Amino acid sequence: MPRSDEAQAFFFAVYSAVQEIPYGKVTSYGHIARLVGTPQRPRQVGVCMKHLPADPSARFNNSNVPWQRVINAKGIISPRSQPEGARNQAEALRAEGVDVARGALGELTVDFDEYGWFPRALPSGGDGGALSSDDDDGGGGEEADEQV
Repeated sequence: MPRSDEAQAFFFAVYSAVQEIPYGKVTSYGHIARLVGTPQRPRQVGVCMKHLPADPSARFNNSNVPWQRVINAKGIISPRSQPEGARNQAEALRAEGVDVARGALGELTVDFDEYGWFPRALPSGGDGGALSSDDDDGGGGEEADEQV
């Protein structure tokens, strides 16, 4: 089913924002949602990542959008329907020098204090979600609340 213009614009914004995450850093679905101006839509960011094309001829694809750098707000690699998905994400992060640990319940975790990337706005200067000073909570958005 073709995407609406609005959905297409959202996918474009999300993929463009994810391309700006530096090598060896991670951020959350929620922070990407904030950066693109839709803080209420972190799950939709996850949907975008799930539907990232593998086709290298697509403008955005899994070789030019560093999908592995987006994890959940608790610093956990989100589980997927296929267990190898989380393992593949962990391996891709480890290849970038990111330490991925196992939590008490076997979950794959990344330390946001060491590897987190939470800018107030996109480095490209895109205005599609620059946070106002009223929205500033010190950097991590909802992540900061959950790390306390």
